[in-house]
Amino acid sequence: MQNDAGEFVDLYVPRKCSASNRIIGAKDHASIQINISEVTCFKNASLCMCNGESDDSILRLAKNDGIVSK
Repeated sequence: MQNDAGEFVDLYVPRKCSASNRIIGAKDHASIQINISEVTCFKNASLCMCNGESDDSILRLAKNDGIVSK
């Protein structure tokens, strides 16, 4: 949540998985966050990693953003 000055006032801001749009909980210690080119940030929840989808989902997101050639 932000106040009138535009500053974040919450102590904890939950992250969302870039591939599945699921909220990454505070106790999800298997989740990863990859920063690419200091501009693009991809977050993967442990659910995607357990299913073996993390490589495919990061590649798909990178192709959609034009980072990797199609």
